[in-house]
Amino acid sequence: MSNTRGRGGGTYWPPAGLLGRLDEADRAILLGLGHGVVYPAGQITIHEADTSDFALLLLGGTVKVTAHAQDGREALLAVRMAGDLVGELAGIDGQPRVGTVTACGKVLARYILRSELLECTKQHPSVGVALSASVVAKLRTATSRITDFTGCDVLGRLARILHHMAVTYGRPGRSETRLPLSQPEMATLVGAAESSIHKALRALRDSGAVETGYRRITILDLAHLARIAAEAGPAGSSPISPNT
Repeated sequence: MSNTRGRGGGTYWPPAGLLGRLDEADRAILLGLGHGVVYPAGQITIHEADTSDFALLLLGGTVKVTAHAQDGREALLAVRMAGDLVGELAGIDGQPRVGTVTACGKVLARYILRSELLECTKQHPSVGVALSASVVAKLRTATSRITDFTGCDVLGRLARILHHMAVTYGRPGRSETRLPLSQPEMATLVGAAESSIHKALRALRDSGAVETGYRRITILDLAHLARIAAEAGPAGSSPISPNT
């Protein structure tokens, strides 16, 4: 497993992200690319269908990736945090953007041009291998979500997504993981009505698995959340009752 300690020994890079897949030397090379940028909360950093070809290496903060469906509704595709690279598809193939990336709070990042990224992967194959692995991991997650959601009720879908995010971004040794998600964002991520998400969250809170606040959800008991996710079934067969 790659060393997940950043420069200075104090920064934690989740193993699933690009920075967490690199050793210290390759991480320093990647962190030396481009230039630093700071985005305020709510700032759109990448626009859907745009033809720009830069990528953003996230160093702090959280972004959400959204796209518009054919009926005009906005779908939340993913949430990315520090250590992730976003916009890498256009940074690799130069094609139009498939989604919009918005800062969920203050975001620190490295702004890396496509030419720099491709030259880096050419000169440092191990960086290219890590980049490919991170892209594959994202595609596997997207595929698993489609499979996992088939025939699964809202509570199960929510539990599975929250568990995946906690495992992906949670820091080892910490009993809690905080995720900066609002209820409307969770609804679009899960593909459910806000009223259904409200009921599912209440069930998870009452079970002791999570705690909620303004634009955040804190995972209190990851093992219990994993059991709920694993036992989830069709609508009406939830492992815990929303009225508990």
